[in-house]
Amino acid sequence: MTKKRQLKVPLPTTLGALKSSGYEPKSIKDELRQNLIAKLQNKVPVFEGIIGYENTVIPEIERAILAKHHINLLGLRGQAKTRIARQMVNLLDEWLPVVEGSEVNDNPFEPISFYARKLIEERGDNTPISWLHRSERYAEKLATPDVSISDLIGDIDPIKAANKRISYADEEAIHFGIIPRSNRCIFVINELPDLQARIQVALFNILQEGDVQIRGFKLRFNLDSQFVFTANPEDYTNRGSIVTPLKDRIGAQILTHYPTSIEHAKAITKQEAAISETQQKIEVSNLVATLIEQIAVEARSSEFVDTKSGVSARLAISIYETVVSAAERRMLCNKDTEGFVRISDLYAAIPAINGKIELVYEGEQAGAAKVAQSLIGKAIRSCFLTLFPDPTALRKRKENSIYKEVVSWFADNNSLDLLLGENNKSYQLKIDVVENLDAILNEQHSMLSFNERYVMKEFILHALAEYSQIGKAVITGEAIQFKDLFKSVFNIENMD
Repeated sequence: MTKKRQLKVPLPTTLGALKSSGYEPKSIKDELRQNLIAKLQNKVPVFEGIIGYENTVIPEIERAILAKHHINLLGLRGQAKTRIARQMVNLLDEWLPVVEGSEVNDNPFEPISFYARKLIEERGDNTPISWLHRSERYAEKLATPDVSISDLIGDIDPIKAANKRISYADEEAIHFGIIPRSNRCIFVINELPDLQARIQVALFNILQEGDVQIRGFKLRFNLDSQFVFTANPEDYTNRGSIVTPLKDRIGAQILTHYPTSIEHAKAITKQEAAISETQQKIEVSNLVATLIEQIAVEARSSEFVDTKSGVSARLAISIYETVVSAAERRMLCNKDTEGFVRISDLYAAIPAINGKIELVYEGEQAGAAKVAQSLIGKAIRSCFLTLFPDPTALRKRKENSIYKEVVSWFADNNSLDLLLGENNKSYQLKIDVVENLDAILNEQHSMLSFNERYVMKEFILHALAEYSQIGKAVITGEAIQFKDLFKSVFNIENMD
């Protein structure tokens, strides 16, 4: 959101001075429209840090603003709906004159509250004027079942009436709700379907005619607000719905979506991940970054995950932050001067995955940890085929597999135990023992940095295990063991 700034030049402080300055008031929708037109003509980005919506959501929002429509952003969780709404303040004029002391940001030329009308009547051109920065012209309310009409619109305030010794029938006894207090502002209601139907009905007049009604008072407040609503499609069946007459009054319903490409997803994760200055020294290879995003992709189509609930972009962000922290912990424990994220660090992120996915019944039965491991495995399988030949296809065609010597090495009663906490030197020496990994890399991906080579070699081992060429066991989340496939199966049967 735009930060509050100090006034750069003296601005009129009285109504008379404001009139003399030639200031012309305009509605908030006209403000948004005119400033958007200027940005579009000057090719200035309207929404910063919103990645992947350049050709879909953002053009639709811009058309809605040009049409002066109220907007409903409809999409699953973690699709930047609230962020978009908050950035709309950047399309407002930097400063807005209001009657000083007004609870509803009264327009000095068209006051709507009793307070402002009375003040202007008494003081005329000497009425004091204050200026509201655009960063203060944003209000947000999370719709919950306990939200009342009083919260949103207002009610009679008996304490105010008693203190002022006025009747409940006096207009000054009104306590304004958050919507009137957001007059001439952008007002956002998040998770609109969670709002009770009878409360939604109270919004009808505000959206269509711009007026409010409070406890039978004969008021006609011509509110001037830009409404933005957000909603999750799943809420329509799980918790509530948007009543049809209200939906009819919202000019534009815009569908948001998850990133349509891995590259967009990686850019979002890198932008949003909270990485400290010391953690920035830890190397995260392009392969690991891709695998992290692929885990989210796999989760969105998994039979064990409630895809209707959505798999937020925060899943990949949390995994990224966790694997970097895993590498940092290893550095600190081993007093290493440098570090890089390994493939095995993905298994350290299982708690981050568990906290970001909703499981269906079958997933609950399997267990959250096993579902998370399965998602990691599927991501490895999917990414491997984009970088190396398919081990299964080679076997079916009875061709000599480039993985033959690696598989044979494990078949000769060899095994490899990788500890998540072991230092870089030990990790590298262990992987170097496995035969033919360097030869595979030299043939398929020769242009890799020193650390990337080890990440890629470990990746080959994980992928061969996922394609049932060798065996793999994750031991208490702190170690991964690779060995011959048949011995792994035999050990599992003995355990059973």
